[in-house]
Amino acid sequence: MKQCTHIDALPRPEPAPRSETCLECLAAGTDPVQLRLCLECGHVACCDSSPLRHATAHYEDSGHPVMRTFEPGESWRWCFVDHGLV
Repeated sequence: MKQCTHIDALPRPEPAPRSETCLECLAAGTDPVQLRLCLECGHVACCDSSPLRHATAHYEDSGHPVMRTFEPGESWRWCFVDHGLV
């Protein structure tokens, strides 16, 4: 895994999810492939394999650099700034 300086700046404990699914997909009538949780604000969004890529859009709009998978049984995290697993 890549070293990431953004992990140390994240709020503790991690924020509670704002929803159980990608609300943007729900509003657009599309289905998310997998979900991601923003570790700065708790926003839940769809992954880049989903048609509308809302997790990436959230990063681009907010500047929040790190998300983690919001899939059951998974725990990995991704840094958009460093382009890697952290």
